[in-house]
Amino acid sequence: MTTIVGIKTKEGVVLGSDKRASKGFFIGSKIVQKIAKIDDTLAVAIAGQLSDAEYIIKVAKAERRLMELRRGFQLSVRESTRLIANIAYSGLRNYQPYYVELLVAGVDTDGSHVYAADMSGAITEEEFASSGSGSPMAYGVLESLYNNEITNEQAKEIAKKAVSAAMERDPGSGNGIDLLAISNLTKEVVA
Repeated sequence: MTTIVGIKTKEGVVLGSDKRASKGFFIGSKIVQKIAKIDDTLAVAIAGQLSDAEYIIKVAKAERRLMELRRGFQLSVRESTRLIANIAYSGLRNYQPYYVELLVAGVDTDGSHVYAADMSGAITEEEFASSGSGSPMAYGVLESLYNNEITNEQAKEIAKKAVSAAMERDPGSGNGIDLLAISNLTKEVVA
């Protein structure tokens, strides 16, 4: 039970989340970090079982680094998302599913990207996305305020409003908001 949002902007991407970890009707923690930064170009927002998500992210970081060392260049956001989704799907395939829904957001040479991934291994690229028990309320805000010309600062405000709306109606979301913005890669032009 949680609320996470991801927003693509003309400057990069923004992720937002609440801070509550609940166990049924019990609030287990009020200070949970649900946004994990993979590196300066990629981050993941977590909805679902925290231990499963942490394991997937730890394995994905290591696998991603190995692949980059072998190839000699960075993985794209789509390739990184596919790696994360494949790890999630491996649990389902082995009858030990990882109970997670993830928003993977980042920037690469092709621009900014927000992907939704789940334990089935499916990924979809979105302009904005939300997941978790508060996502129906968050989507109402995202759909009414989003446009493809927003800046990272404007997206932070939209993410804050979306998560706040979810926290008003969803008992599984609450205790504050975390935000993370990643800016597009700058390309130097040599004259």
